Amino acid sequence: MGFEEKMQEIKGYLRRIELLGNAMGVLNWDLEVNVPPGGVKGRAEVLGYLSGEMYKLITAPEAGEYIAWLEQQNLTDPVHKGMLREMKKSYERLVKIPADRFVAFSRLTSEAQAVWAESRRRNDYEMFKPYLKQIMDFEKEFVGYLGYKQNKYDTLLDQYEPDMTTAVLDKVFGDLRDKLVELLTELRERGKAPNNDFLKGHYPADKQKALNREVLKLMGFDFNRGRVDISAHPFTTSFFNGDVRITNRYDEEYFLSSFFSAMHEGGHALYEQDISDELYGTGLATGVSMGIHESQSRFYENMIGRSKGFWEYFFPTVVKEFPNLSSARPEDMYKAVNTVEPSLIRTEADELTYAMHIIIRYEMEKAFINDEITVDEAPEVWNEKYEKYLGIRPKDYSSGILQDTHWSGGMVGYFPSYALGNLYAAQFLNAMKKDMDVEELLREGNLEPIHQWLKDKVHKHGAVYTPSELVEMVTGEPLNPQYFVDYLAAKLRTVYNID
Repeated sequence: MGFEEKMQEIKGYLRRIELLGNAMGVLNWDLEVNVPPGGVKGRAEVLGYLSGEMYKLITAPEAGEYIAWLEQQNLTDPVHKGMLREMKKSYERLVKIPADRFVAFSRLTSEAQAVWAESRRRNDYEMFKPYLKQIMDFEKEFVGYLGYKQNKYDTLLDQYEPDMTTAVLDKVFGDLRDKLVELLTELRERGKAPNNDFLKGHYPADKQKALNREVLKLMGFDFNRGRVDISAHPFTTSFFNGDVRITNRYDEEYFLSSFFSAMHEGGHALYEQDISDELYGTGLATGVSMGIHESQSRFYENMIGRSKGFWEYFFPTVVKEFPNLSSARPEDMYKAVNTVEPSLIRTEADELTYAMHIIIRYEMEKAFINDEITVDEAPEVWNEKYEKYLGIRPKDYSSGILQDTHWSGGMVGYFPSYALGNLYAAQFLNAMKKDMDVEELLREGNLEPIHQWLKDKVHKHGAVYTPSELVEMVTGEPLNPQYFVDYLAAKLRTVYNID
């Protein structure tokens, strides 16, 4: 069999994995959006069964044969090299985990996500606690199968951000925390905080939905290939680039919560909608890492959505839906959305204090996996960290340890991706500004050149390149956190009238 014939055979195998993954994705989306409480256990069983079929596919004897054959070839095509890298990583990880444990974990997390949503609604940690314990026990068990070099948490972190380690993150996050605390002190001591009292009011959910649709259209989200629904926690899922789905939730006293969630999830969705058709059947038709994926969501949510140019253009659209804001100016809105104020809810945090929310979760995940805290101690540890880092203390579980869905889905190791996403996004923005006048485009309401730049430089490549390779390709240098600090300091000093 020739090279091309063999590659087609391998792509046929990878396409079967993609198709099964798409089927599971639809069922997972439905679980979070539509399934009634009585259907949760049954759906968990279905997903458990399908995860077992996925396990068989990924660990099948031919997978090992395909990997061995690819390793013997002199691969030069970046797509072929990416196929080998991703196939090998998935295969070598799963063959070390017993099939029955893999299936049991899938069933557990499918059920736990519904339990978490109800626990959060009821403010009942005791209801979710047994599931959290089982999930953390599973994660530690998996680390035992997979092994680790320096820190057990590295094994979980690598699933979401390849080649990242706690040693690197400890330094990056430590330096970032120190610089942001210094900036926060400067704002408090020398700055004048914006007045955001004009935002108080009632914002009907249907009008929020209409407003969010307008901003998603402006961003370039294709509603012919996507939709928006409601869930307990906003998320984006993609079955292929022609079916990318966003969810959101609505607070009628604070429209900016759903608005920025729409922009955040819209950034994820654009990434998925823009992936090249040619990558389907290669195992690479997905984001390369959650850090790069979060760079796109954080870019649109913050670097676009909290920019002065954006509000100069978009504020009249907001006023059309919410006339109670008509006495305010675009400048008022720009400053209000950039107010720095410690808050309990991660998804509503300002850009400066957001990093503290991530560092808290990062520290707790490391502590869980290294047996330094238990699920009984976790709520109090969470509250103490919030008091230490942000000077505020949750009054209940729903605004504390129950606020995020990630642990219920077994996504331990994911949270650092959000902070890394900020760093990648700022570096991408710096490179983009060399090619176009971003602020002028925003004032004109012309986001298409921005979208096209990201599509060509980042989105269309899917997972062909590693995160570090992609960052160097786009920006000409490795990850440099200073771009984020400089971007934030320049903006906030202006907002706070600091010369």
